[in-house]
Amino acid sequence: MNMLFVWTTLITLCSAQVAAPAGQSTLIDFRNSEQATGWSAVNDGVMGGRSVGKLRRSDENGMNFSGTLSLENNGGFASIRSGRMDIRMGPEDGFRVKLKGDGRTYIFNLYPKTRRMAFSYRASLPTVAGKWTEVVIPLEDFTPTSFGRRVQNKGPLSPDQISGIGFMLSDKKAGAFNLEIESVNIEQSLVNDSQ
Repeated sequence: MNMLFVWTTLITLCSAQVAAPAGQSTLIDFRNSEQATGWSAVNDGVMGGRSVGKLRRSDENGMNFSGTLSLENNGGFASIRSGRMDIRMGPEDGFRVKLKGDGRTYIFNLYPKTRRMAFSYRASLPTVAGKWTEVVIPLEDFTPTSFGRRVQNKGPLSPDQISGIGFMLSDKKAGAFNLEIESVNIEQSLVNDSQ
């Protein structure tokens, strides 16, 4: 049985840009504006909902995902997702996401190459209002979901089957939201380190 662990660590935001520490490799660094290309917003309007989620360059040189979550017309989600990516990692690795939120819990999505409608592997991204944090999630802790519900009898996602990533809000709380994302790194050997 896999042990779920999510580390959230408050960190000081530095203006200097530094390389990823040993044991990490940079997947996306949104301080580089070119790395924001290929991303798009997908909101519940595709199903008749009225949520509005958009992405733009943030004032702190990251990616800003903001808007308003609406529960009208059976809606309730807003998301952004990358284009196709080449992600190289092992099954024992995971992701380290540096973000600043509004206190709401967001979702980190992994999209498999064999895409099905409304299907992804998900993990929670808790935020602390107004503070930069880092959340570390082992690959084995992502849960297969379809239309927001856990899919039974579906094994873990193989790293070579990941085609893209995304961020979503669907916490059933109507109102404005704001999430800034600075970077996503591959964190190596999380499973071995945790045992």
